Amino acid sequence: MVLSRWDPYTQATSLREAMNRLFEESVIRPSALDHTSAGAALDVCEEGERFVVEVAVPGVKPEDVDVSILGNTLTVRGEWPARPEGRQYLHSERGEGRFERTITLPSEIDRDRVEAHAEHGVLRLVLPKAEAARPKRIQLPVGS
Repeated sequence: MVLSRWDPYTQATSLREAMNRLFEESVIRPSALDHTSAGAALDVCEEGERFVVEVAVPGVKPEDVDVSILGNTLTVRGEWPARPEGRQYLHSERGEGRFERTITLPSEIDRDRVEAHAEHGVLRLVLPKAEAARPKRIQLPVGS
């Protein structure tokens, strides 16, 4: 039989981890109860001097999507189309009604150079970083 010494620093759960687990297991998110207010799924990536955000908005017309930028905060709003009346659903996961997603990016955006394109139910936003947020190379004088 091998005995090992108990090390509380490596084997105990931190208070933060315990509280996070408690909240995750006990808090019911409103969107989990009501699919009519589900948010749109999105992906965010950084490509050099810009961010690219892709938002899944199937069934939503591009003109019915509102995109706004304030500093480094992006908000996408819209409305899922109403379901056809008279149907008896056996299972339904698609949202209905208004949706809104707000994300905070790591740096400010150059709002004048934003590009948007919608195709096949995906809204693609190309968000160039503001000039002040880009790294600037400082030339050092050589010799004296």
